[in-house]
Amino acid sequence: MRSLLQFLARFHVFFLFLALEVISLILIVNYNNFQRVRFLNSSNQLSASVYEMSSNLTSYFQLKRINEELARENAELQTKLQKLQVLDIFSHADTSVISDTTYQFIPARIINNSVNKQHNYVTLNKGLLDGIEQDMGIIGPDGVVGVVTNVSKHYSSGPSILNRRWRVSAKIKKNNYFGSLYWNGNDPQYARLNEIPFHVELAVGDTIVTSGYSSIFPEGILIGVIDEFNHDSGANFYQINIRLSTNFKTISHVELVKNNFLEEQINLEEQNTDD
Repeated sequence: MRSLLQFLARFHVFFLFLALEVISLILIVNYNNFQRVRFLNSSNQLSASVYEMSSNLTSYFQLKRINEELARENAELQTKLQKLQVLDIFSHADTSVISDTTYQFIPARIINNSVNKQHNYVTLNKGLLDGIEQDMGIIGPDGVVGVVTNVSKHYSSGPSILNRRWRVSAKIKKNNYFGSLYWNGNDPQYARLNEIPFHVELAVGDTIVTSGYSSIFPEGILIGVIDEFNHDSGANFYQINIRLSTNFKTISHVELVKNNFLEEQINLEEQNTDD
């Protein structure tokens, strides 16, 4: 207490000056319209700036929740789109039987990812408790990402396209010629498409999508575009370089593609035997 009194006694002139300034300001604002308007405008601008900063800060911390909600809504829309496509197909067919959608989409987030190895993998924050199973495709906002090969209670993982052991059945969108797409272990932005006959008409910029000839992905999921191609003398197939549509260095939110009839398809195909 003594120290406080000594402090006030030492600076009493300053505090008296400050009090008089405040009183003067109040009198000026209250009894002069022009100064009152200017003061209110200034205080409103300051308040607005504070509110804007507070709103921006709140919005920043809500981004994660918003992104997850958007991913969930997008997955629901994907499932509805698949169902509409099935209904459209059957509406033009002479049948009274309409199948339910083949594919279901489950949103997830990548929690671990690599791009600089020969065999790259992604790890997702969804597992068995979320309905995730092996052989579910992984797609992102810009196209194919990978496939699930390992699942635990809360997590799942699998190779991305940037894995030299994994191949995707892909086709040229404009003419439906299909082949096998794989990564050669070099640039994470590019892959190769094989088995396209040299008589097929190609052009730089042609869109490459999933063929639908596997149990993992629906037909028509974007993979990339043709960046360049050539044909060696005497060869039967093109050498095609594909620029991948997905940026594997920045991708974070994905969807897992569940084939509701996967087991039935596999069991049927296992019955096939070579003559």
